[in-house]
Amino acid sequence: MDKTKQEAGKVGGAKRAEVLAPERRAEIAQRAAAARWLPKAIHRGSFVKEFGIDVDCYVLDDRNRTAVISQRGMAEALGINTTSGAAFPRFLASKVMAKFVGTEIREKIENPLKFLGGSGGAEQPPKPVYGFDVTLLIDVCNAIIKAESAGALRDSHAQVAKQAHVILSASAKSGIKGLVYALAGYSPSTEEVIAAFKLYIQEEARKYEPEFPPELYMQWYRLYGIPVPERGRPWHFKYLTVNHIYVPLAQSSGKILRLLKANKAKDGDRAKKLFQFLNEIGTRALRMHLGRVLEMAESSPDRATYEQKVRERFSGQKELPLIVPPQPDLARRVPKPDNATLPLFADTETKEAAN
Repeated sequence: MDKTKQEAGKVGGAKRAEVLAPERRAEIAQRAAAARWLPKAIHRGSFVKEFGIDVDCYVLDDRNRTAVISQRGMAEALGINTTSGAAFPRFLASKVMAKFVGTEIREKIENPLKFLGGSGGAEQPPKPVYGFDVTLLIDVCNAIIKAESAGALRDSHAQVAKQAHVILSASAKSGIKGLVYALAGYSPSTEEVIAAFKLYIQEEARKYEPEFPPELYMQWYRLYGIPVPERGRPWHFKYLTVNHIYVPLAQSSGKILRLLKANKAKDGDRAKKLFQFLNEIGTRALRMHLGRVLEMAESSPDRATYEQKVRERFSGQKELPLIVPPQPDLARRVPKPDNATLPLFADTETKEAAN
């Protein structure tokens, strides 16, 4: 830039400064001063595209190249209501969490990192952002799980506890994989890291998020006249789940069900649900099927109408038993309709499949 242009720029800047309010000029001066000593973010990212949540993350230009998540991002990652930037520290200072948050965590929360998290022209210098070293998220997740184990969390904190489990499991797996890469001298590309972490999130989240909508269970209670138990679910739902969901799933006539049972037996963990062994395509098919069955149940005034809709929608399959074997009390409460020609779930193979 020649001397003439430089002089013109100075004049233009001076004239713009003259029209600014004193408060605005003071703000610009403060930001400019802060830029001389605050660390700067040299990289910025967000989990929006990859994970669907607005979590800002940064790498700073300090000696350690500190990995940072913004204060608001911490709250978003844990599913905490982010009506303000103070939601994250406020949650950890609450009566529910206070005794589970140690001195070290408390000190870090009370002294967040301040850095420049953006870029702008001469009149709009990078804006200061408050955040925390990303490792604090792991410490906080551990504190949340301790509070959950002690029974201190409220029902409204169920989402926060679920997120803490997901983050810890995914981070542990990602960490050990990163260690092996480092020892082997392998440096994965950015795309590989993101893809691997997405896989862990999907894998872990399926353990804590129920796949079956509670609305479907409520419709089954209504249609079959089953009393709602105080705890757990009635044994009838095993048969309804197998014969209305898994047997007709993807028009497979029970083939998918048998594959899922084989994988579950191979895995050896009896506590796992069958849907946890579905891959991404299978999970999408299950969700579509559940949506169809729920719509049929909600639009049916009684059991016979509902079963007729299921039969018509998923006809053409070799195996499609529809109804539950009646218990004495259930038989008195729900009389068998005249058009119920199929036996009530009565074979042993179905009973075994429900386990």
